[in-house]
Amino acid sequence: MTAPPELILHHYDFSNFAEKVRLALGFKGLAWRGVTIPAVAPKPELTALTGGYRRTPVLQTGADIWCDTRLILRELERRHPAPALLPAALLTQIDALVYWAENRLMRPITLYASGMNGDVLPANLQADRSAMRGLPPPDEATMRRAALRNAPLVRAQIPAVEAMLADGRPWILGNAPTAADLAVYHPLWFLTARTQRLAFELEPFGRIAAWMARVRDFGHGDVEPMAAEQAIAIARAARPLPMPPSALHPEDPPLGSTVRIRADDNGQEVVSGELVFAGPDELALRREDPRAGTVVVHFPRLGYDLRPAR
Repeated sequence: MTAPPELILHHYDFSNFAEKVRLALGFKGLAWRGVTIPAVAPKPELTALTGGYRRTPVLQTGADIWCDTRLILRELERRHPAPALLPAALLTQIDALVYWAENRLMRPITLYASGMNGDVLPANLQADRSAMRGLPPPDEATMRRAALRNAPLVRAQIPAVEAMLADGRPWILGNAPTAADLAVYHPLWFLTARTQRLAFELEPFGRIAAWMARVRDFGHGDVEPMAAEQAIAIARAARPLPMPPSALHPEDPPLGSTVRIRADDNGQEVVSGELVFAGPDELALRREDPRAGTVVVHFPRLGYDLRPAR
């Protein structure tokens, strides 16, 4: 029997979304290889695999490339269903909490923490993130003003997390951890990812502190570093997974057509290729790369814009 492709995570240390996946790998007790990618563009080794998508993290299994942590966790769950992070009975609640945590909670935290901790982050990080959204680079005064505007929005929401745990439950949705715990955890983790300067924002909340300690105890699994060129060589030597039957909507481009996908939150990076799968929750494009060979890049359907190529 052929061994399944190893898990390769393309990530960097202070990415809060990467921390979400690292903790999922630890919770499931998995071994994986880690490719450290730049925090800012250019990312030529990553985009050789993704075709232009440059957000962090990206999961690679052979010649299949999984984008967005919502889809990455679903794929990990499919391959390694126990212990479960996405129990079927709680999927609706998990999806709602993930959306709140990774949009309403996370954005003010990242603006607050980045503006107050700019001296411990890469100097060109904010210029890079602005370029991703088609915006001019902010100066230090602009970042400081954004931090001060967003601090109250952070403080308005942290008590909600404390309240979720007020009945003594150990986890956000009850007696067992789920993906909701990881989604709520990683924005709070970002407050102190590089410095303890903003730790005071969490200090009054004892239930959050105990819960975050329980999440940290998942660890990161068994990780071994890998060079980017080795990951590209693995993709080139592999074949993408067979695609399951699609379930297209009448409005979808037909299978086999050339399409483009980009994130619908003002992201500028576009991935083009042949549409090889469209389901209720996932889209997949096959593309050819001179370095990586034939790869299939997978995206969640929600949060991404699918159109015929121009």
